[in-house]
Amino acid sequence: MPISAPELLSAAYSDADRTIDLRRRLHRHPEIGLHLPQTQAMVLEAFAGLPIELTTGTTTSSVVGVLRGARPGPTYLLRGDMDGLPVHEDTGLPFASEVPGAMHACGHDTHVAMLLGAARLLAERRDLLAGQVVFMVLPGVDGFHGARYMLEEGLLDVAPEAPVSGAFALHISSTLESGSVNVRPGPMMAAADQWRMVVRGRGGHASEPHGAADPIPVAAEIVLALQSMVTRRVDVFDPAVVTVAHIEAGSTYNVIPDTAFLEGTIRTLSAERRADVVAAVRRVATHIGAAHGLTVEFEHEEGYPVTVNDTGAAARVLGAAAELLGERASCLSPAPLMGAEDFSYVLQRVPGAMAWLGGCPPGLDPATAPANHSNLVVFDEEPLPAGVALYAWMALQTLAG
Repeated sequence: MPISAPELLSAAYSDADRTIDLRRRLHRHPEIGLHLPQTQAMVLEAFAGLPIELTTGTTTSSVVGVLRGARPGPTYLLRGDMDGLPVHEDTGLPFASEVPGAMHACGHDTHVAMLLGAARLLAERRDLLAGQVVFMVLPGVDGFHGARYMLEEGLLDVAPEAPVSGAFALHISSTLESGSVNVRPGPMMAAADQWRMVVRGRGGHASEPHGAADPIPVAAEIVLALQSMVTRRVDVFDPAVVTVAHIEAGSTYNVIPDTAFLEGTIRTLSAERRADVVAAVRRVATHIGAAHGLTVEFEHEEGYPVTVNDTGAAARVLGAAAELLGERASCLSPAPLMGAEDFSYVLQRVPGAMAWLGGCPPGLDPATAPANHSNLVVFDEEPLPAGVALYAWMALQTLAG
């Protein structure tokens, strides 16, 4: 007999102690990047005893689990990411990071805990599934392209009887109302690119700038021109962000240096805008340099693509959140975020959605609470079972047969 949404939510809350315990154990021992041996071991331990086939990555510390239902059908993927950040924790939590200079400041420990909770719920209800559930537990989300490595290793074909045809991921946020589920169709998060440039001039004495070719005022002119380029050349309905985040030039007060170094990021919400803005940054910088008789060396590094939610999948998330948690918890996000997401690689290949789970702690205002990536960020644990239930409900509804 099919399970109801209230029954599934109740089951998730009955299992809350295990979910929170795993989250706290992960939180104490964050690891960074693509190779997370201690975290991987905890994940494998949490999967132990479940009727789930496990494989581990060859190029990273990834874990993939496959749960086969009672009847044949499609394959649906649920994602949880497990890497921390190079941030020293200052929250004072009793389960704060025990690793100096490392912290689960983006909530990935909660994602793994919720995914494993969903794995337990679904394993107990295999008879309701017509198809397979793939549990994707990946490292290297924060800048290391972990999903790309997993896709290259055959993630979408891990269940040969039916390649992955849909996917869902949750991401917690300390700046959204606790327990709310926030999603939108189309672009959910931006593409993120990095750029660097070197303005090459000719050094000299600071008292005789006419005898040198000073790169510093040229670098300053480039900074201002890039901001004007965005506001004058970029359509506000297909936006871009160009940020100069690092400038370095010179070594003392009375020497004009040979070079000035600049670097920053470009954020865009479409492939077309992305290519256009990269070309424009290069053009503006090199032409300003040329106007002053200097050269500019420009380097561009492509990061994560745009995270694009499938329209139907986003609607199903909103419906599932309403069924499980009530209409107030089901929130249509008004606009994309200009941050970037590794899950974008998966959504390029299969239709799916990523949603935000509100985790603002009690007593704090979501508008001013320390945000993800802060050394002070704290996530409310109360809605974690709701996230567990949402993961499981998305799979159950998709594979109802």
